[in-house]
Amino acid sequence: MSVISNFSDSELDIIKDLLQLRFKESVEVHLADVELRLDPASNELTECPAVFWQVRNCSFVVAKSASDEFRCQFFYAPGDQFSTGHSRYNDIGTCVSTLLQVQSDSEREREGVSSGSTGKDL
Repeated sequence: MSVISNFSDSELDIIKDLLQLRFKESVEVHLADVELRLDPASNELTECPAVFWQVRNCSFVVAKSASDEFRCQFFYAPGDQFSTGHSRYNDIGTCVSTLLQVQSDSEREREGVSSGSTGKDL
């Protein structure tokens, strides 16, 4: 059993509001538990509460690794996983907003959409 508290109602509301804003529709979120190595120097895994959702063939996970600490990633397939470049966040809103922005950028790149910049602009 995890000693890390579950996501609060207000944290879940923030996640749902950001998903609504990004995808313009209600997105179903699921509560789960994940095992994370919280100390990179140790092989010990810690059970952490998580929120999981899927949109447009992409899966998202936000895990709570302490009372005010969150980790996140998204993936298209088990071997096709991405992070935001930050190992942890102290604010759920920043965590989810950054995750959604990085995934949006990745999705556009996967579809071959560029920013509109040309070599002349650089």
